[in-house]
Amino acid sequence: MSGIMGGEDGLGVFSEVGPLKKVLLHRPGKEMETLTPEVLENLLFEDIPWLKKLQIEHDGFADALRGAGCRVFYYTDLLKEVLEDSGVATVAADHLVSTGRIPQSRLKEEIRELLVSMNAGNLADVMICGLRKDAVPHSDDEKRLSWWIQEDFPFYINPLPNLYFTRDPGAMIGHGLALSAMQTGARNRETFLLDLIRRFHPMFASIGNKLWYSPDMGDSLEGGDVMVLSDTAVAVGASVRSGSDAIETLARRLFEGDSGIREVLVIRIPAARAYMHLDTVFTMVDRDSFTLFPGVADDIRVFRLTPSLSSGSGKAGDGVKGSSIRIREAESLEKGLAGVLGRPVRILKSGGKDRGAAAREQWNDSANTLAVKPGTVITYNRNTASNEALEKAGIDVLEIEGSELVRGRGGPRCMSMPILRGY
Repeated sequence: MSGIMGGEDGLGVFSEVGPLKKVLLHRPGKEMETLTPEVLENLLFEDIPWLKKLQIEHDGFADALRGAGCRVFYYTDLLKEVLEDSGVATVAADHLVSTGRIPQSRLKEEIRELLVSMNAGNLADVMICGLRKDAVPHSDDEKRLSWWIQEDFPFYINPLPNLYFTRDPGAMIGHGLALSAMQTGARNRETFLLDLIRRFHPMFASIGNKLWYSPDMGDSLEGGDVMVLSDTAVAVGASVRSGSDAIETLARRLFEGDSGIREVLVIRIPAARAYMHLDTVFTMVDRDSFTLFPGVADDIRVFRLTPSLSSGSGKAGDGVKGSSIRIREAESLEKGLAGVLGRPVRILKSGGKDRGAAAREQWNDSANTLAVKPGTVITYNRNTASNEALEKAGIDVLEIEGSELVRGRGGPRCMSMPILRGY
């Protein structure tokens, strides 16, 4: 077996640490220059990165991926390609207008006409960078009150500065996609962008309608909480960004579909912005090894979800339609992981034995590692204690610069959406 179901030309994710072959990134661009102190909270930022250095660091990240044998695809390129179709451009324009901060119906139509008249590149820019009120041509006589009253937010269509964290809008599980329901309105359009690519780009044709989750299913669920442990098991974080109802819905759909998933390990972490996703405190670094921020160890609870047939026919675990869910609490994180993987596991503490270093480096995403193959991970070079602890445990560490990237509160795993990864 090649280790990649569907071959090098397909899409699919069957592991958290298997060889990473294709990944979807977004190189930060002009949308970052829309960040000003008065809109930081609205756009979920706590600081303003320096764009020039941010791009240099992101390019270094992409180069590290390519050096590890991974093909890199960018949101902007894929969007431009699908928006060359006028029908897709119309779908995009309708969505932008219907979800934008545009109060009057006449103004909505004017902006819609402006958007559909744009070429694919310019429309893609608006989808990511937003549309400022002063970018819509008006004479002084035509300016409506909404133009003059900026409401402390000068956009008709808001920018997406969080998009470079491509992990969050969706997660490949097997040959299908869990499309996120974002917990904050500022990020909702990120899911639409991914769905537009999923529906209209030929590279994603193999997914079709195989959606394990989508925003219309209710509770919030974000990709940073989803980890494909193996071809039969998924871990999902119950966090401030992903709700229990969404996790249960995802589990049921995985069990009832042809996902191959037979167990969902739910890991509840403290509901705090500092630990917004499971992967901010916990990631897989080898087939039997994980790194964990020790500051949350005492507050974690773990639950094993498996199919349990509601009817009398069939065999539990077959994943046939009509199954309900059996829920059991695991004694510990280590025992829960060992149970679903079928082998003993190691939990490596970020920061090593220095709790102060662990707390400091967790703020800089030390636990947010990205495996490119078993036992080899990409990390920020600033997290020296955590990287040394990984290396002492036999993990190969590929360090990248991240002084500006980390200002958005995310690490290498946050900045990547694997779309082809083997066992």
